[in-house]
Amino acid sequence: MSDMREPYVWDPRDHVELGERLDIIDIPRAVNLAGSRTYFLKHAGVLLEQAVLQYALHHMVRKGFTPLLVPHLVKDEAMVGTAYFPAGQEQTYRLSEDQLNLIGTAEVPVTAYHADEILRADELPKYYVGLSSCYRREAGTYGKDTHGLYRVHQFQKVEQVVLCANDPEVSSQEHDHILHNAEELLQALHLPYRVVIVCGGDLGLPQVKKYDIETWMPSRQAYGETHSASKFHDFQARRLRLRYRDQDGTVRFLHTLNNTVIASPRILIPLLELYQRADGSVAIPEVLQPYMGGRQEMVPR
Repeated sequence: MSDMREPYVWDPRDHVELGERLDIIDIPRAVNLAGSRTYFLKHAGVLLEQAVLQYALHHMVRKGFTPLLVPHLVKDEAMVGTAYFPAGQEQTYRLSEDQLNLIGTAEVPVTAYHADEILRADELPKYYVGLSSCYRREAGTYGKDTHGLYRVHQFQKVEQVVLCANDPEVSSQEHDHILHNAEELLQALHLPYRVVIVCGGDLGLPQVKKYDIETWMPSRQAYGETHSASKFHDFQARRLRLRYRDQDGTVRFLHTLNNTVIASPRILIPLLELYQRADGSVAIPEVLQPYMGGRQEMVPR
C-alpha cells in the first residue's frame, strides 16, 4: 500500500480512472440511466464493496452488537423522532402517495426500534448494528464534491446505535466506545485517518457532541469525512418515547448515540487509491481477502 507520507514514484490515478481500467466502476452508463451522482459497480467492485460491508458487520457482531436488517421506508414519526424532520426534510426522498420516506441512514429505523417502549435498566446498554441501503437527495450541494464516488444519491452503510442510561458520564463512555469501534476498522484496513471534534456551530439540532473521522484520499489531496459519531442525550428519546425503568422504579428517557461503522462507495476511494500499484492493479487488504474468496488483487481487464 502506498503511504500518504511518501511520494509516489509514478503518477497515481484517482479512483475513477482506476475503476474504469479495472472495469469495476461505470459512472457514464449510470448517469444515462439515473442522472447525476449515480454509479454502477461491476465485477470485483461489487465483491470489494460487499467484502468491506461484511467485514464491518462481523467486526461489530464480534463486539457484542445485535445485527439488524432494517426497513428502507419509514413513516414521518421515525424521521421526526430522530430529528431528520423537519430540519433535514429537503434531503429526503419522499413517497407522498404512501406517506413514507426513504431512509438516509439506518440510524432512523434502528434508533426508533424501541419507540413507545419502556425497557428495564438491566437490559441497558442496547447495542445494535444496522445494515442498509441509504438514499439522500444532496439538495443544495450541486457543484460540490461531484467527482466520482464521494457524494452520491444511493450508498450502503453499516451503522452502530447505542441506547444507554440517562447519565452523561455513561453516555460519554459510550461515545468513546463507538468511536473506537470505527477506528479499529480503519486500522485493520491500514487506512490513514484523523479524528476531528466538530465545533458547536456545526452541530445539528439534536447533537450534544460529535466526532468526525476523516480518511486520507490522495486524489483530493485531503482528508475526506467517512464517519460521524454523535451523542444526543435524551433529545431523540423524548421524541420517540424511548424510556427505561430505573432501579428505583422511576421511568426515565434513554440516551441515544450512533456512529458509522463503514459507508460505501465512499470508503472505496481510499481503498482503491491507497492500495494502487504502478501497473494499475490494486491490492486487496488482507482482512478483506477471505470475504473475496481469497482474491489478493484486482488487475486491469
